[in-house]
Amino acid sequence: FNNETNTMKSAILATLVASAAAFAPAQTGRSATTVSESKADLSSLASGLNPVVKYYDPLNLAEQDFWGKGNEATIGWLRQSEIKHGRIAMFAFVGYIVQSNVVFPWAQTMAGAAPPSPDLVP
Repeated sequence: FNNETNTMKSAILATLVASAAAFAPAQTGRSATTVSESKADLSSLASGLNPVVKYYDPLNLAEQDFWGKGNEATIGWLRQSEIKHGRIAMFAFVGYIVQSNVVFPWAQTMAGAAPPSPDLVP
């Protein structure tokens, strides 16, 4: 009886360890990513991506130093902000299209007013 108990405890312990290992994050080698965000990097990147306009910064934002963290931190923050606001603008456009093209057939207000006519859709 004692041998069976030890075997059962060992089996339960092995099962718990295996299931816990399934939820542990995988240990992978960390790769170093170098992000260079100087004004010269922006100029070379812009000339390669848009050879007609090339580099265009009329407000000289790439030369500013926001929050005293350096020029490269400012450029990184501005690039991240541009991506974020671009995504929000795309989401807003999709919301506008859905709002303009979906008309619910039931009353839209507590007073029982009818929804706008589908003829008003742009």
